[in-house]
Amino acid sequence: MRFVDLVSPMNTSVSHLTDRAPALLGMGVVVSLICSAAVAKEPSASASVNPNPEWDAKWAHNERGFLKNHLQLTSEDQFIKAGESYFSHDGTRIIFQGIPVPAKGDEPLEHYLMYVCDVVRDDSGAITGIEHITNVSNWGSSNTCGWFHPDDSSRIMFGSTLVAPGGNDVAGYQRDSSKYSWQFPREMDIVEMTLTPAVGTCCAEMGVSEPTPIWERDGYDAEGSWSPDGRFILYTRLEPGSTDGDLWIYDSTDESHTELIAEPGYDGGPFFSPDGKSICYRSDRRNDKMLQVFVSELAFDDSGKVTGIKREIQITDNQHVNWCPFYTPDGKYLFYATSEQSHGNYEVYCVDASGDYPLDETPRMRVTNARGFDGLPVFSPDGKTMMWTGQRGKFVDGMDKPSSQLWIADVDLRRVDRAYKSLREDLINEKADADFENYTP
Repeated sequence: MRFVDLVSPMNTSVSHLTDRAPALLGMGVVVSLICSAAVAKEPSASASVNPNPEWDAKWAHNERGFLKNHLQLTSEDQFIKAGESYFSHDGTRIIFQGIPVPAKGDEPLEHYLMYVCDVVRDDSGAITGIEHITNVSNWGSSNTCGWFHPDDSSRIMFGSTLVAPGGNDVAGYQRDSSKYSWQFPREMDIVEMTLTPAVGTCCAEMGVSEPTPIWERDGYDAEGSWSPDGRFILYTRLEPGSTDGDLWIYDSTDESHTELIAEPGYDGGPFFSPDGKSICYRSDRRNDKMLQVFVSELAFDDSGKVTGIKREIQITDNQHVNWCPFYTPDGKYLFYATSEQSHGNYEVYCVDASGDYPLDETPRMRVTNARGFDGLPVFSPDGKTMMWTGQRGKFVDGMDKPSSQLWIADVDLRRVDRAYKSLREDLINEKADADFENYTP
């Protein structure tokens, strides 16, 4: 997916990432944007560092039950906005999309570039920052939804147009009166590339292969993720000009494509469960621009090939936008972003992923608690860190709210589990009390 207008472009007088020679524009892969010390420094052991208490002084206190040791990974000095980030399988790298701060006098890029960086850790293994931030996409192209191969942190894929998408009539999704939108350029393909050499080498020496489409066809193919065993790619497909996205799966063993979800309305943002047996996704099933979270169990034949959907389960059903669901490492819960507070204050919520309970007995539990946007939550492989896109950093010139940047915090999933079970028990008890009060003998 794309989050085009979470924030508007900042004043272009902010110092730029790097001067780009005109000859590089639109030509091949641009590498070595930043080669420096870790972007973020080690946070205080006693409290999270709040770079903008004027915006919201209370979020560290409000989130202390589930999240602590917050740390901003990307900087407003580097990126107009950055987000939708994912860890490699070994936790050593991050892939994300961003729009770099342009050189003074230059206009900012219209579309996101795709970046990869190394994770910096202290002696205890805690993440203290990122370094070797490297653009791996073609300058001027539109890029989205990066992902690492489950066995190889040097192998990545992402959606890319490879060249600047053409025309102003690109199909897209946008809620009425909202600045937020994402587009579906028909030139978008899922591309693959290899980073060399290994992690830890300064990006000035890091080589990258050219991004190469895994398959090519007209229309929007993006929002891809590998299965835990690396055999399948789950992705969203839109025919040229359509806004009716469907979910497909690609089998690398025979290069076949199987349609999984073809319901009316946009279905997108799919991910495999940690055991590879189910998928989660968002759906505009009612065509009302109020996305809901779904889970589906996959059907397999005797050879292990995915043949379709065994059972689809609706996880949310309300008048809010619920999207970007992501499994906890144990597969028990989905963390997702929702407009339950307001469309100006998306927050990360947690919900049971099993679908074993009726919706009125399935609570939705708030995790983040801060002003501005918080969404696109993901987890480190060991489940100790949550990473997400948040608007809680410094103000920049010309902006009335912080820009979207990457954030991390220590997450206590055991406490999340206990709190959720308690919340569900309370919900069931309240329902039983209400049923008793309304009982007519």
